[in-house]
Amino acid sequence: MSRQECLRLLAGVPMGRIVFTHQALPAIRPVNHIVDDGDIVIRSHRAAAITAVAHRSGVVVAYEADEIDAERHLGWSVIVTGRAYMVENAADVARYQKLIDPWVAGEMDQVIRIHPEIITGFELVAADSEDDRSGHPHNGRYDGAVGGLRDGRDTARDEGRTGGEATEPGPGREA
Repeated sequence: MSRQECLRLLAGVPMGRIVFTHQALPAIRPVNHIVDDGDIVIRSHRAAAITAVAHRSGVVVAYEADEIDAERHLGWSVIVTGRAYMVENAADVARYQKLIDPWVAGEMDQVIRIHPEIITGFELVAADSEDDRSGHPHNGRYDGAVGGLRDGRDTARDEGRTGGEATEPGPGREA
């Protein structure tokens, strides 16, 4: 999947999971989001662990969202790695407070913007009749799908650029 396809899929689902480091350990929180100008934007409250982390502007986080049909075993998942920034401009905060309706009770007065630097997406596809359904990449037919997973990485790494899939310059980087 291309970067644009991954962002389109993210924009089509209302929630995902933000992954960050809290007290030197990994932490994961479900949050609802919007995609705005290629960035993922979430709301939080002042006492939330992610808010404390995001106040260290530019902290690296991951964001994952998916849509998976458990019955048919089909769907997709997108993983974003990037830097999180507190939105501090009052007009922007007010705009996002209108655009993002929190799913939880309480005053969600903080807005966090995640600027993607690496975006990876993959699709769960139907197993072929020739596939032995073991999920092992060395069994059955191998055509780029691994156990029903079709890797949707962009070609950035394959073309000799470093920094992962579907990268764009981040803050402080040259294009």
